[in-house]
Amino acid sequence: MIGQFVINGLITGILYSILAIGFALVYNTTRVFHIAAAGIYVFAAYMFWLFASRFGLPVVPASIIAIVLAGLLSLITELCVYRPLKNRNASLNVSMIASIGLMIIIVNLMVMFFGNETKVINSSIVQPLSFGNIIITFPQLLQAVIGVIALIAFVFVLQSTGWGLKLRALSADESLFETLGYDTYRTRVAVFLASGALIAIASCLTVYDVGLDPNMGMNVLINAIVAMIIGGSGRFNTCILGGISLGVLQSLTVYQFASNWQNAVTFVVLLLFLFLRPQGIAGYKQRTV
Repeated sequence: MIGQFVINGLITGILYSILAIGFALVYNTTRVFHIAAAGIYVFAAYMFWLFASRFGLPVVPASIIAIVLAGLLSLITELCVYRPLKNRNASLNVSMIASIGLMIIIVNLMVMFFGNETKVINSSIVQPLSFGNIIITFPQLLQAVIGVIALIAFVFVLQSTGWGLKLRALSADESLFETLGYDTYRTRVAVFLASGALIAIASCLTVYDVGLDPNMGMNVLINAIVAMIIGGSGRFNTCILGGISLGVLQSLTVYQFASNWQNAVTFVVLLLFLFLRPQGIAGYKQRTV
């Protein structure tokens, strides 16, 4: 029985990892607490539902369209909100408040156009896979396979490409990055596009399994932020460690207690890390000047 909960936790952790990386891409490079990611998550879910259910497209093309549109929306947040604020030397607190406002606007627009009720994309019944006492549904299999592919692809790009090197350099020191002659704004454009795409991948994989509603984004984003923090601050790959650890921990909490204890245990763990090891499991202490 416990094996089933561990597998469920691993799959959930993969989704947390993808979303955490999408958030960390913006946070680590711009230092903006990107709450609007929750709105982009909801937007991607509704675009997926729109093209798959309303327009009748197959799941793969519908999800690709949703990912592209979410990437473009993420870029719009940079061009129309964050960049103008940066050019005006606004504080990071102002940027965070603007991000919260943008998230509220996006969510309410989804409610206005599509309604407030829960929607389902996949209503078919498919025979699950059984491995002894462990059962894996078809949506879970998709989440595991596509999620792992997305994570491997991101790690490869981060570690083996010129853009990955620029991303790590910008995250480490923006002033030095500009001093060496690199274009911060062009790099940020790529960052926001990639962030929106990763957020959309996590959203599409999740809602294909459990459906969607306009209030789901913030709760999932909080878990992703916790995953980023416990994994390790200042780095991207550690989001995978944090996401999987959090997913398994939450699943074991359900096994041992009940589902309503998930959030309590999550925030207890977060507080312990913030007090005892603020740099996370595999992060590093950052210098202050």
